[in-house]
Formats: sequence, C-alpha cells, structure tokens
Amino acid sequence: MIKVMIIDDSAVVRETLSQILSQEKDFEVIATAGDPIIAQKKLATLEPDVIVLDIEMPRMDGITFLRQLMSTKPVPVVICSSMIETGSDNAVNALQYGAVELIQKPKMGTKHFLEESSIHICDAIKGAYLARSKVKRIAHNVAEPQYKPSDVQPKLSADVMMEKPDPSHMVLDTTEKVVVVGASTGGTEALRVFLEMLPANAPGMVIVQHMPENFTKSFAERLDTLCKVNVKEAENNDSVIRGRVLIAPGNKHTLLKRSGARYYVEVKDGPLVSRHRPSVDVLFRSASRYAGKNAVGVIMTGMGDDGAKGMLEMHEMGAFNIAQDEKSCVVFGMPAEAIKLNAADEVVSLEKIAEEVMRHCN
Repeated sequence: MIKVMIIDDSAVVRETLSQILSQEKDFEVIATAGDPIIAQKKLATLEPDVIVLDIEMPRMDGITFLRQLMSTKPVPVVICSSMIETGSDNAVNALQYGAVELIQKPKMGTKHFLEESSIHICDAIKGAYLARSKVKRIAHNVAEPQYKPSDVQPKLSADVMMEKPDPSHMVLDTTEKVVVVGASTGGTEALRVFLEMLPANAPGMVIVQHMPENFTKSFAERLDTLCKVNVKEAENNDSVIRGRVLIAPGNKHTLLKRSGARYYVEVKDGPLVSRHRPSVDVLFRSASRYAGKNAVGVIMTGMGDDGAKGMLEMHEMGAFNIAQDEKSCVVFGMPAEAIKLNAADEVVSLEKIAEEVMRHCN
C-alpha cells in the first residue's frame, strides 16, 4: 500500500482525491490537510510515501512548503494545482525544489476533472512512489516494486496516428543525422543534464517529455538559457536543423517529417497513444518512417512503456538507439521496456548519452 497525504485548501478536492484513491487497492490515504501548517503538524507523527500538494493555499504556499519539506524530511511530491496554468514559473520552481510529477487542474469544474483524470492521477502517484529512492536520503540499492499502470482505459498504439513503416523500404541515407528523444518521470532534470553537454552544432533534435500543456513553453525557454543549443517549444512546420532542439508541446502529438533533404515537425491533435499525448511512440514511429537509419533514438527515465515499441521500429529501420541505464534513472521503466525488446544498441549512464549521440552522429 502506498500511503498518501493530500494537502489542498479545497475540501472538495481533498474528498474527491480521497475517493479516487480509496477505489484503488494500491493506495491508502493516511491524512489530509487544508494548508501546509496543518500538514507540518501531522507530519510530526506520520510518514506518507507520497504527498499530493496544491500551490495556492492560505498561511503558506505550496512552493515554500515543498522547499522546507525537501530540506528537512524529503518525501516524493506530486503537485496538483491550477497555478501551473497561470504561473508556469511555479511549475519550474516546483521541479527545481524536488517535485516528481505535475498535474494541472482547472479553475472551474475541478471535481469532474479529477474524476475524469483518475488514471493519470494514480499513475503520477505511483511514479512518484517509484522515485522515492532518488528523493529520500536512503540507500540506492533498495529494490523498487514494479507497478504497472491500470488498464481500465483502452491503450491505443501509434497505429491511430500513422501506419507502421515497412522495413523492406529503407529510407535513403543522408549525411545529416536527426535525434529523437523520449522521457517522462525524472526527465526534466535528465534532459537538462543531457542538453547542457551538447555542443552548439549538435544535430537537430525533437524531444517528447510527458508534461502539462502549459508548461512545455516555459520549460523550453529555461533550457534555452542553460544550453549551447537553441531550445524552443515545437510549432507546426518548424525545421529540424543543426543546433536546434524542439520540445513537443503538451497535449499535442509531435511527428518528425521529411521533404526532400529537409526535416521538419508536424504538431497535431489525436487520441492518447500509450496513455500519453504527446506520445514517444508516435514520435519514434515517425522517425522510423521518415528518417530510418539517419535517426538516433534516445529513451530516458520514465514510468511505463511509452516509446519502447517505437524504438524497436526505429531499430528495424536501421536507426541507432540509446537507452539510459538503471542506475542513473529516477524510474527505470521506459528504458527497461525498450531494452527487453532488444531495441537499444547502447545502454549508458545519463552523463554519457550526449557523448554517445555525438560520437554516432559524427
């Protein structure tokens, strides 16, 4: 049982989240609190495995509480707040201070939204729980339970967005390589480490990181200030060129396309694929179809299996694929699934990924 504490000033949110989690056998809500001051008193005697935390609350805001919590008694935290939409800096700060997952709730109709998003909420909490060894000050060799997301909703494949390429029709080889990357839980920090190591003339790159719709733009802008490469949120028809990294916008699928020698992206609506939008599987399938052996695939830390099948398709079309190793992952889910399918050509630590990408592209 994953012991959960809910901290939110809305009684409706506390009650709705408690009801959602009580219907799942993996969770036990051990406490709720209307603000961080009440939560601090309860934490003196309770030890939750995961905290679900709002940002805007009376007496103390969630970001201040998070910062204090991580410096004294680290606990995996899932931010569930409407302030991600109106203040993206809050989301950036939350991730910097140690939050594992972000859930954006609307200002109106919150109860209905939470009920409709129950699977996403449960997956986020499980992902945060799996990341506890990287959040808490505990031994890294503690075995992590391998939770699998519920399959209550149909799990669609990339077939709904694009036909699978035929390996007998290999893509024409070119001198220009293109890199596609997938990440989820723990990926925001992993991507920063990876991108900061790239030179200014790195090959063109497209990244899918599972995150809320209104966060990807500020995330890309923050990375752009830290890296030698140019980083921006992808827009439809953006060219994929040397020195540019495109981040797939939240709630939109992003596909790699090719016209002659030019690579570009298509940003479009569509159903959830592998439970996500954007989906790594969709990006990787498009890379297998339009780039083939000219592509380099990278799959990084994350819960679930999004990207594993797409990476196998890339492998079958001649692409070179890299998976992040277990030791450097926050959650060894997505890379592990790709490795099981023999889709990865190299398995390396986070600190070595940039070097391997550049070595192969050169």
